[in-house]
Amino acid sequence: MTPNLETERLLLRPLQLADAGQTQPLFAQWEIVKFLNAVVPWPFPVDGAYQYYRDVCLPAVERGEEWDWTLRLKHSPEQIIGALSLVRGESINRGFWLALPWQRRGLMTEAVFVTNDFWFDVLGFNVLRAPKAVTNTASRRISEKTGMHVVATEEHEFVAGRMPAEIWEITAAEWHEFRRQSSLSPQQTNRVKAKKRRLS
Repeated sequence: MTPNLETERLLLRPLQLADAGQTQPLFAQWEIVKFLNAVVPWPFPVDGAYQYYRDVCLPAVERGEEWDWTLRLKHSPEQIIGALSLVRGESINRGFWLALPWQRRGLMTEAVFVTNDFWFDVLGFNVLRAPKAVTNTASRRISEKTGMHVVATEEHEFVAGRMPAEIWEITAAEWHEFRRQSSLSPQQTNRVKAKKRRLS
């Protein structure tokens, strides 16, 4: 079951089939899809969001294999601005997209924080992995800002073609330490870093 989640600025609501109508025009843009897995068809079908939600996402949610949210600003809760998915599996555990007008505001980073908490602390998984194109600098920056690190580089097929991809990973222990560090004041963080240098 996918729960309602929230951050300082966002509401994360469980995906519903009725969300497809809003999703379609936001998602069906080259700048949104080009770095997604090549299973996404391009050109995107006129009913692509509806078909994907009906035939792929929602059945996976029912089977307990996937957790899907739409993202909405708290001050405009009826407007979908993006989506995030968590997926049970060995190699790909997360995917997300954010509509162009709302990018570069730190919103997806907020969503990643709260869904990482859910992945590790509620679902109890030990590791989260997310492959992404090396040239997808915006997505890579989100991974960096949320404590992930690169564990491998491979060739992957994306909508934009075959290109190098990095496998980003974070374990439950690493996430909890990152969360602890991120909750410290700058002075506390500096003291922890100084202590680590003395011990190394």
